Amino acid sequence: MLKQRPFLIETLTAIGLIAAPFVLPLLGFAPNTVNRILVWGLFGLGFDILFGFTGLLSFGQSAFYGTGGFVAAYLLTQAGFPYVLLALVIGMIAAAATGYLIGLIALRRTGIYFAMITVAIAEVFFFVEFNPLSDYTGGENGLPGVPTPSFNLGFTTLHFTTGWSLYQFLALCYFIGVVIALRIVRSPVGAIFSAIRDNPLRATAVGHNIHGYKLAAFVIAAAYAGFAGGLLGVLQAFMPPDAFTFDTSGQLVMQTAIGGRGTLFGPLVGAAVWLSLQDFLQATLGLGAAWKLVLGIVFVLLVCFLRRGIVGGLVDLYGLLTGQRRKAPDESAAQDDAVAAEAPPARQTAAAPMPARQRAGADPSGPILQAKGLTKRYGGLVANSNIDFTVNHGELRGIIGPNGAGKSTFFKMLTCEVHPTSGSIMFEGRDITGMNVTDVCQLGLTKSYQVNQLFAGLTVRENLVIAALSALRGKFKLDLFRSIDSIPGLSEQVQHTLELVNLAARPDTPVSELAYGEKRRLEIGLALATSPSLLLLDEPLAGMSPRERVETVKLLKSISQGRTMIIIDHDMDALFELAERVTVLQEGRVLVEGTPEEIKNNSTVQEAYLGGVHGELAA
Repeated sequence: MLKQRPFLIETLTAIGLIAAPFVLPLLGFAPNTVNRILVWGLFGLGFDILFGFTGLLSFGQSAFYGTGGFVAAYLLTQAGFPYVLLALVIGMIAAAATGYLIGLIALRRTGIYFAMITVAIAEVFFFVEFNPLSDYTGGENGLPGVPTPSFNLGFTTLHFTTGWSLYQFLALCYFIGVVIALRIVRSPVGAIFSAIRDNPLRATAVGHNIHGYKLAAFVIAAAYAGFAGGLLGVLQAFMPPDAFTFDTSGQLVMQTAIGGRGTLFGPLVGAAVWLSLQDFLQATLGLGAAWKLVLGIVFVLLVCFLRRGIVGGLVDLYGLLTGQRRKAPDESAAQDDAVAAEAPPARQTAAAPMPARQRAGADPSGPILQAKGLTKRYGGLVANSNIDFTVNHGELRGIIGPNGAGKSTFFKMLTCEVHPTSGSIMFEGRDITGMNVTDVCQLGLTKSYQVNQLFAGLTVRENLVIAALSALRGKFKLDLFRSIDSIPGLSEQVQHTLELVNLAARPDTPVSELAYGEKRRLEIGLALATSPSLLLLDEPLAGMSPRERVETVKLLKSISQGRTMIIIDHDMDALFELAERVTVLQEGRVLVEGTPEEIKNNSTVQEAYLGGVHGELAA
């Protein structure tokens, strides 16, 4: 529906903001409460991009809220700056610049460590505001006298003073904030934000610089916070010191959770619930300070029974009524085996092989990959020792070996997920030893994983879009306001990959609803969508039923046309059917290498790898 009506959300938002002054007073909302809701809603837009869409939980947003607010308030009250809107923009820029510098530090860690760093940063900013910078911030007194905006249009002057008059200015600011946020989350950058939230490991492996994108999300959130902080001073005619407190950050997190993260409008709804209940509990019921206890209980109940918040719950209800509800990844994990058993056989398509990426100046007839003396030690444990390994362009190479032979470590070194202790790796004549996995994927070398690494919260098509974007845009590009549909060749590449992996009938299916065999094909599709010149497949047949194995072998034969591939698998019958040459690893070393027939009849392999079962191997 959104693609057919691309401006539907913006239109409904505008209608809602226009209708609010006529409807909300009938529901008992005072204009000052509505204005505070808009400021918190704008504050939450940036935070939702950071937390809801990118998956980065920050407890330090008060630092940027206060920074933008106090910079704007200082300009308007102490420096005699006459332009309110320009002062707000300068405060926003100051907050964004601060966010950039803080992000360089905080984003060096992930998960709970990132969250704890942001807590510390908020406390540092609060201390600085009250002590070293108190001459500029007013310390515990804040900065009074912040003016409201006015605009001279020549023939008349617009004054936005208080109440519903100021609402018009705040509503316009919120609407612009929503339009910008929607453009961001619908852009290629927004798609990558969602991929980072779901699976940062795979987002890196398909060729995206996730640190750069995380930093971009952090700066965007800081900019929104800074502008909202300036609006707080305008709303209250006073910039309060508590803008810097940890309580401000905590309230933002709770409002977003109540309203629904990853929805953009969740923070606005959460702010409406929070502030209206606060006014009701304090003023109407006279609970005084005890209002926080009651509101805390309400928060716990909402989070327990509406895991995706109010807006997320409404979306789920709509999906349930229309039969389009997406299951959360953990809802269907237990159903995988049953779905796999009932899934119909995949239809084999006649899709042409996807062209592989070719580096300028590369020799298409010589070796594409050469590893020399490759060794990996973990303390006293030697995982791989002095491996020499060469693969030619267009070759399909198989790698076998017993458990513990060092196959997975070897693969990780080839794709630069793990750096070798010694030795070198040449890819298309270029030394890639020591490079990172993102850069080698950009060069055209990528892999699928033994354990599925998918973007479980997205659809099949959205998964492939994430991978194809890295091939078409490079590892980092801030096209924040560009439509994904406008990228040349993207839809064709995604559709081609869907056909190659036999998922053309399931493009809009959430990954959580796929059968296991379909997930394995999508795992291969993610690697294929990056247009690699060398594709490494780590146990692509693992965990499959006999029927799924037959289908996947056909798939692998199809995608191997015109492409160089290396496959690790324990299914030796399938591997011997696929591979032109086979390398056998044992105890971290190359035991022997040859054609499938030579490996079958090799007595060393029979003795060391198959326990001497000569008859079975030769059959």
